[in-house]
Amino acid sequence: MSSATPARCRRSAIALACFLSVVLAFGVSPVASADPSGTPEVPVPSSASREGDYIVTLADAPIAAYDGDVTGYDATQPAAGEDVDLDSADARRYRSYLRQRQDTVAARVGSTPDERYEVGLAAFTAEITGQQAATLARTRGVLSVRENTLRRVPDERKSVDYLGLSGPGGVWSELGGVDRAGRGVVVGVIDSGIWPESASFAGEPLAAPSRRYGSSRTSSTPTRSGDTVTMRKSDGGSFTGTCQAGEEFTVADCSTKLVGARYFGDTWLARVPADQRADFVSPRDGEGHGSHTASIAAGNHGVRAVVDDRDFGRISGVAPAARIAAYKVLWQAKDATRSGAYDSDILAAIDAAISDGVDVINFSITAADDPTSPVQLAFLAAASAGIFVSASAGNNGPGASTVQSSSPWVTTVGAHSLAPSYGTVTLGDGQRYAGISTSVDDEVGPAPLVNGTAVVADGQTGAAATVCAPGSLDPAEVAGTIVVCARGVVDRVVKSAEVERAGGVGMVLVNLTANTLDADLHSVPTVHLDPPASALVTAYAATPGATATLTEGNQTDTELAYPQIASFSARGPSLGTGGDTLKPDLVAPGVSILGAVAPPSGDGRDFGFLSGTSEAAPQVAGLAALWLGAGQRPTWSPMKIKSALMTTAADLVDGSGRRSTDPYAQGAGRVVPERMLDPGLVYPARDTDWLGYLEGLGLDTGTGVEAIDLSDYNAPSIAIGRLVGTQTVTRRVTAVTPGRYRVRANVPGVDVAVTPSVLDFSHAGQTRTFRVTFTTRTADVGRAATGFLTWRSKRGGVRIPLAVTPRALEAPARVTGSGPQGAARFAVTSGTTGDFVPTATGLATGAPRPYTLAAGSNVQFAVTVPDGARVAQFTSRTASTGANLDLYVYQVVNGSAVLVGQSVSGAADETVLLRRPAAGTYVGLVDDVRDAARTTTTPLVFRAGLVVPGAGVGNFAVTPERVAARAGRPFELTVQWSGLEASTPYVGWIEYPGGQGTVVTVN
Repeated sequence: MSSATPARCRRSAIALACFLSVVLAFGVSPVASADPSGTPEVPVPSSASREGDYIVTLADAPIAAYDGDVTGYDATQPAAGEDVDLDSADARRYRSYLRQRQDTVAARVGSTPDERYEVGLAAFTAEITGQQAATLARTRGVLSVRENTLRRVPDERKSVDYLGLSGPGGVWSELGGVDRAGRGVVVGVIDSGIWPESASFAGEPLAAPSRRYGSSRTSSTPTRSGDTVTMRKSDGGSFTGTCQAGEEFTVADCSTKLVGARYFGDTWLARVPADQRADFVSPRDGEGHGSHTASIAAGNHGVRAVVDDRDFGRISGVAPAARIAAYKVLWQAKDATRSGAYDSDILAAIDAAISDGVDVINFSITAADDPTSPVQLAFLAAASAGIFVSASAGNNGPGASTVQSSSPWVTTVGAHSLAPSYGTVTLGDGQRYAGISTSVDDEVGPAPLVNGTAVVADGQTGAAATVCAPGSLDPAEVAGTIVVCARGVVDRVVKSAEVERAGGVGMVLVNLTANTLDADLHSVPTVHLDPPASALVTAYAATPGATATLTEGNQTDTELAYPQIASFSARGPSLGTGGDTLKPDLVAPGVSILGAVAPPSGDGRDFGFLSGTSEAAPQVAGLAALWLGAGQRPTWSPMKIKSALMTTAADLVDGSGRRSTDPYAQGAGRVVPERMLDPGLVYPARDTDWLGYLEGLGLDTGTGVEAIDLSDYNAPSIAIGRLVGTQTVTRRVTAVTPGRYRVRANVPGVDVAVTPSVLDFSHAGQTRTFRVTFTTRTADVGRAATGFLTWRSKRGGVRIPLAVTPRALEAPARVTGSGPQGAARFAVTSGTTGDFVPTATGLATGAPRPYTLAAGSNVQFAVTVPDGARVAQFTSRTASTGANLDLYVYQVVNGSAVLVGQSVSGAADETVLLRRPAAGTYVGLVDDVRDAARTTTTPLVFRAGLVVPGAGVGNFAVTPERVAARAGRPFELTVQWSGLEASTPYVGWIEYPGGQGTVVTVN
């Protein structure tokens, strides 16, 4: 087999690396040229010839997942319970093979690899043009070509007691005490680095290996030789990490607690000049985010947190006995828009974490909602190697479909609130309002109360003063007052700093709309209020002689309900999976979490309160470490642990304290650690499940694994984004605790039938399969109907969330045909019973617009789309065999061109379809990628077919004209056409009751 030919596709974990389909997700925009129609040229963005940094992923399995399919190269994928051994002869030989493959592919466009990845992903980075990237994307053996993207940490600013970890009857005690809580487990934190001097990460100096153990990696106590740290883990495997020296960081900064510290920033450091950086070129944490997440997951137990001379008691990580390995990928620049982490640097960190042998990865960084992105595929390799990956759901809530990391092989975590730290605002009229505060200890006031908008500094605007932006308040008016500042525009702590600068003695921070209440560490004593209290205090402050007093604690009869979903926590359904995968998976504490920070970015403080799903994910990472440590089934797969966490979760509450069960907000619910250790049943998943899932997404993995409906993926949840009448899904469960389990399932407005309804298990490890049939009854079409399915035994229940959305019908998005006359049959399923009337509109073509393109040039064609158009079809055709034209369609918005569609298949003829396009001007741009052999020009014909009611050419009809439909039962429609020209492209539209439709293309 030549090195340019992909290995025979395999059924192992990253058999997905054998994808034959190409995922092309970079925006290649050709250089604009004159429009032959005489229409003024529209400025179309150009990137086809501009160099950029791309990640090229090969269709080869990485070392962590390679099972020996290439002739002459033995397998390198570790067996269950073992770690990847990169020092083996097989791994070294296969790495050499992968590097040869990388060189061969890069040479295809005259390039060479910059950075290489072989452990978690077979990929490399290269500086190439958009056209070169398009060429590589069409190259045999290339899985995908993605532009290297800068990922940014969300803007975000607790307690193990709430989770039931501490105390005589807590989970730690059940596991054998704090010293065993996560012992023998390494948590890899891919983030902004670590502040090693923090008490949360204190450990003993690393000694050299003893003569007894030598370098055999069998010591459970970490040892160091040079910059290499080794230890034996609870699962019998080994961790071999690196303590990487750098700016203000030495090898001695690692310890028996911090067993690895590395930094990955080749791409970022190359793009941000030294004088523009605001970070340490080392594992040292310059921003504080990585230290905070690491301390939450596995910080030391009993660390006293004193901030600004105020003692907040002792804090602990969730798995205090676990070790930490820090992988720095997030970097800070003086210009905040350049801060973040590039995918290529993240990939390098994932490679290292897998290679080192971590047990758990925490990833609290913005991620793509795309299971096929390089980072998500690398996490698949990590999961295949037995590593539990906890990822934050994102902070773009509360809007729908804002969730990130929808891949089923990671555990996606949303955030909820905890018991509040109260502060009270007492107004001069006697009214009292409770809010959140960690900065009021001594009573403040009574003092004059003013709104920021009433004390505007000269030259500043009322809008700026309303939110207490820097420099917006007048010291002459503010001195000695308590200022009411509205949330928004600038950071919350910046507002209190402005009040302090202007001489204020306190601040009331008010949410204009319901939002999170955050226990920030402010420059002046501050109480944070939500509506309606925030509106009432603002109104009172505008009255003459208004005063207020700030006190610690709740001086009212009103309690703030908790745990509530955080308003910022991202919600489902996941757009990337069509609503057929329920995300987030679960939620954990993520509001006002106290943890370690980096003093340079934390105003000199060692600890700070931050909020975000970034703080929720490490809670779950820590719980996974607890499970794997201290003998708690250390070889359990990541998906079994995920299932145990989800099926034992509990519900949140709303603002009134009533039970809240929205699965698109809370997933399976909030984690309950004392329940997770006894899940009863688990929903397992393995490599073939992931491959079937990816096949179901429409990707050809080339593995022979059959595609599954995404709803059939064996998750501890069920989601159906399009329930048309009836749908049956399948699940399998494995017994942890034997016994008889009876089912209970309920979704209001939807019939739920489970077969069988009783499952008997005689011993642990048995697996049973069951089917769940959903049938729409009274649930509203287009709105999610939710509920739960629970298997109950004498010991308790195993619960999963259900979310199904009834739809009016299911029909193909597109039907194709050819010839001057013909017909095509296709199936449609109605979600309701009754008369079903389809309507045919079209056919449409467009006036032919011929043009001859010179080699390497392109041409624009302006098109006006009228109101009410159902479909717009843009085509470029050429009779020149062997030519390659690419077609891009832009919409002109406010004088600028916005790319709305492209067809870059590598063929001579290209088509772009737009369904229900907005009225306006569009530009079709045809780019000459390659001329036919021995030619220097390519003749083409451009057309724009616009389907508009009341217009059409030829004869176009759909039969039958009326169907007596029954809900959930498919029926057949036939579309017919005649009177057409054989070589001309046509487009039509079949519209159904409710406005949905099918595009029909002919020729």
